[in-house]
Amino acid sequence: MKKQLVLTAALAVAPLAAFAGGHSYTYLEAGYAQLNQELPAPAGFEIDDIEAGGAYFAGSVAVAPTIHLFGAYRQGDDDVGISLPFGGGELGSASVDMSQGQLGVGWHHDLRERTDLVSEVSWLRTKIDVKDDEEGANEGDDWRVAVGVRHLVADNVELWIKGNYTDGDVYDGAFSVSGGVQYKLTRNWGLVAEAEGGGDTSMFGVGIRASF
Repeated sequence: MKKQLVLTAALAVAPLAAFAGGHSYTYLEAGYAQLNQELPAPAGFEIDDIEAGGAYFAGSVAVAPTIHLFGAYRQGDDDVGISLPFGGGELGSASVDMSQGQLGVGWHHDLRERTDLVSEVSWLRTKIDVKDDEEGANEGDDWRVAVGVRHLVADNVELWIKGNYTDGDVYDGAFSVSGGVQYKLTRNWGLVAEAEGGGDTSMFGVGIRASF
């Protein structure tokens, strides 16, 4: 009887144990993302904002107990409408490709059993290309500093939020806030969603993550 009770208890906690292990800083991730960019309109015209949707890939690797390296690449396209103001009608549209790559290093430290403090420094490369124009693509490099927390609200649900400061060619001293959630399907696989907003840019994405 005692052996049966032990076996029953072990089976009951097995699903929870499969998710245990805290925050993983080694993972691969892929999914769909949309990059949004407000555009200045030439005098006498109205121009839609860029809403470039496409694939993204991201990853992180722990290289020391409190240090990790990370990177991401997002790419999408959109047809941006150009029109006259006050109901003057649409003049046409331009096909726009937008991409952004990111590489960085992060430091993480336990605040509590389920909460980590995370700080990051990263380099961003942004490219906006209007097809069939004569000026070529607009590209720029920026540096970003971010500070935030990762918190396990349940054994299979993780939330994170960060404050970001980005400066350089594309972002001129811009502050933004990013946040996300991961729902763990198993110890290694999870569904993720993340969004960022601030200034004249924003981003959101949904994907799947494999943690190791």
